[in-house]
Amino acid sequence: MNSALDAHDLHIRRVGIDTWRENVAYLHRDCEVVRATGFQALAKVQVRANGQTISAVLNVVDDERIVSACELGLSEDAFARLNVPEGHSARVAPAEPAESIPALHRKIAGERLDREDLHAIIRDVAAARYSKIELAAFVVATNGYDLDRDEVLHLTEAMIEAGRRLDWHQAVRGGPVVDKHCIGGIPGNRTSMLVVPIVTAHGMLCPKTSSRAITSPAGTADTMEVLADVELPFERLRQIVRDTNGCLAWGGTADLSPADDILISVERPLAIDSPGQMVASILSKKIAAGSTHLVLDIPVGPTAKVRSMPAAQRLRKLFEYVADRLHLQLDVMITDGSQPIGRGIGPVLEARDVMQVLRNDPAAPSDLRDKALRLAGRIIEFDPDVRGGDGWRIARDILESGRALVQMEALIDAQGRRQQPPPLGELTHEVLAPADGVVGEIDNLHLARIARLAGAPQVSGAGVDLLAKLGDAVRTGQPLYRIHACYAADLTFARTAAERDGGYRVAAQATVAPAATAAA
Repeated sequence: MNSALDAHDLHIRRVGIDTWRENVAYLHRDCEVVRATGFQALAKVQVRANGQTISAVLNVVDDERIVSACELGLSEDAFARLNVPEGHSARVAPAEPAESIPALHRKIAGERLDREDLHAIIRDVAAARYSKIELAAFVVATNGYDLDRDEVLHLTEAMIEAGRRLDWHQAVRGGPVVDKHCIGGIPGNRTSMLVVPIVTAHGMLCPKTSSRAITSPAGTADTMEVLADVELPFERLRQIVRDTNGCLAWGGTADLSPADDILISVERPLAIDSPGQMVASILSKKIAAGSTHLVLDIPVGPTAKVRSMPAAQRLRKLFEYVADRLHLQLDVMITDGSQPIGRGIGPVLEARDVMQVLRNDPAAPSDLRDKALRLAGRIIEFDPDVRGGDGWRIARDILESGRALVQMEALIDAQGRRQQPPPLGELTHEVLAPADGVVGEIDNLHLARIARLAGAPQVSGAGVDLLAKLGDAVRTGQPLYRIHACYAADLTFARTAAERDGGYRVAAQATVAPAATAAA
């Protein structure tokens, strides 16, 4: 370290700022360290304290209420990663660039990266050596189909190796460890919360770990969090799966493919979910969680992530190529993505739909029920004792008998039941049909945007409650959907977006496109 810095120990101050997956350090402009080295804002620095070292992005401040000239401020992420008490002495030095930066520059220039390059990048990402700017550069450089299939394979391997892995061999004694995943893009498509209790009630092991929402109003983890704790430490997650055959958890706290969660922190604000990153993200999480068999749902529709059957087949082949080389048995289902699944869009509303299906409530959304049974049936057919074609019947019997509900209640209790689930937003606005006719089109992307403007998923009770679906006859002034918000500003944002474009097209006669059929 520079000798000019050795004489200047700084005292750590915890600055209560959530920088979301980025280490940020704060130094006062009058700090002698800043003067001695000529640090500028956004410079990369290295922080050392009590034998621990982290890289951080520097912010220079002028307000002593944030940090004084003899203090080093750390964001919440940096403070947690350094793991030393507030007030402890620390030293700061200019950080050397991450070793993988030359590989990043080559990818930005359009070059193909080899296995060693991608492993080096992901090691640096997982160790928080990349700033948000560098992460954004990597995400953008690998957007579209700018990763070839071997690069995607190497990226997936690297993301698996950067974290911990669960091993269920003793628990299943050679049997399958199953999972289900949807690539997303369809609001309300909360089938995992039905599939997991069904297949685990059948006796199969299903350690379901999910990411939080990237560009949608809710992910499985966000919705399950309405009912139970989803931030489960590694050992607790393992024990819950051993006790109940499954879980519905967020993968971040279990340290499964941690680089994925860091990359998602940049993909979310950029609204980027590229094919290569998607494959690596999904398969790395599944393999790290110990899954051996996976059913993958690829919805296709005019406003889904995948717009055409050729695009779905291209993505399917990429998934199959990587899964095969990582010894994961994959069954891809291409499904109808022409409209939201279920009625609710947003965590509380989607949790309501799930529990209605599990309780065999007559008011439960039938499309959510039917799709979940098809997916669960395909997973059950991974059981070597089940004949092909019998899975759907077995799944239906488990649901209708109430066994799936009992299993879901057991999962909720094991993970930690929410004693006071968040309420549904009380501020509402109804969007009305502009004319008599039939609902001919529903814009998934726009409805998801309206639900996010209403506050979802950060505000669990916010979202959109659908009152009409494709093919429904409506009259002028009839409510098409209801926006729920918890804050007046959020309701205003969502209402304004809905007034510009309601996301529904009402036709004089039915013009609903035929649903996509599930691929074998």
